[in-house]
Amino acid sequence: MNQIAAIGKQGAKALELAREVFRIESQAVAGLADRLGAAFPRAVELVLACHGRVIVSGVGKSGHVARKIAATLASTGTPAYFVHAAEAAHGDLGMIAREDVVIALSHSGESDELLTIVPLIKRQGGRLIAITGSPASSLAREADAHLDAGVAEEACPLNLAPTASTTAALAMGDALAVALLDARGFSASDFARSHPGGALGRRLLTHVRDIMRRVEEVPRVGEDASVAEAVLAISRGGMGMTAVVAQNLAVAGIFTDGDLRRALEKLSDLKGTAVSQVMTRNPRCIGPDRLAAESAQMMEEHKISQVLVVDNGALVGALNTHDLFRAKVI
Repeated sequence: MNQIAAIGKQGAKALELAREVFRIESQAVAGLADRLGAAFPRAVELVLACHGRVIVSGVGKSGHVARKIAATLASTGTPAYFVHAAEAAHGDLGMIAREDVVIALSHSGESDELLTIVPLIKRQGGRLIAITGSPASSLAREADAHLDAGVAEEACPLNLAPTASTTAALAMGDALAVALLDARGFSASDFARSHPGGALGRRLLTHVRDIMRRVEEVPRVGEDASVAEAVLAISRGGMGMTAVVAQNLAVAGIFTDGDLRRALEKLSDLKGTAVSQVMTRNPRCIGPDRLAAESAQMMEEHKISQVLVVDNGALVGALNTHDLFRAKVI
């Protein structure tokens, strides 16, 4: 029994419709690239030259898309917010100043709510970018830059519900946001500052010094210590290792649980053997100002569980995978 027969006639129809939706919407987005022209860099220039804010507006499904585009712009370095076109005509127009740029979304380009406020925006000197599905529409004609997000058909079987058209408008907004991001030199750290509460923010904003165990908390012994003394330091420290240091806390090596297991295979006298004979020399170290995510990458790459933190040649701290887990870096 094949897959289609197993799920039944209704399920087969649902799969067929879903695949058709993907086909139509992917073709709609791909078709935008062929129609991009001088209006797109003009729109980018208008936003870059803006001394105020970017206001994104629309009604209905276009309003929902406009809200998402505003959020994407704001999180990628372009100050932006959403204003509902209907509310703008009833007082919220006061939120729009002459230094602002308005991005208006309407598939038909004939939304009464938008066309009502366009003359008022123009009268006070604001600039208008329109994203519509009709270059001949009233909104497109009034715009300082018109971005054509037209589609051949909707993914709805009735060709009525906004589906492919809203996907195309959203993709156009994303393209504009990405072009602006690049033009502004917006970096990953800039993005993280806009998202401090998320996992990405933690990865990009957390430094080693923020989560490391300070030097006074790090188990350590001198080079002349015995293996037995190093084992005691490991047990007390709770990090699965002890640093081995010379004068002025210069790092001579590291002695880990793994080093201990290997030493036990070869040694019979733990008290009479210096830890310097069995420690790992030139251990992996990292600076306190490096990103915590870099220490995670180092541990993974070299298959180690701990890393010493060194500043100007001296031990200042250490961290292990548990510290990274607690900080939600990994």
